[in-house]
Amino acid sequence: MTMNDSKNVRPFDVRGVAGLARIALADDEAAALQTQVEGILAWTRQLQEVDVKDVPPTESVADGETVWREDVPEAGLEREAALKNAPLSRQGQFVVPKVLE
Repeated sequence: MTMNDSKNVRPFDVRGVAGLARIALADDEAAALQTQVEGILAWTRQLQEVDVKDVPPTESVADGETVWREDVPEAGLEREAALKNAPLSRQGQFVVPKVLE
């Protein structure tokens, strides 16, 4: 499906995404965000109309060479800190809904 298949595209649901992210939104915040997201999506649809058939693919947007760093093991996040904002945890582990039968 392309972005031009507007009959198959559902409107963006700010409240639905906020719920997935566990973010509470006031009505005025949700309305403002909805307007902003719709503007961004309209702009991306406009970009789809630009003729780029004669533009070569971009290999990199950065000038120069890629900088590599040593892969050095470091201490990770402490278990208590990782579980601090989890909606549900048990025995030091995240509890999530079953996704496979």
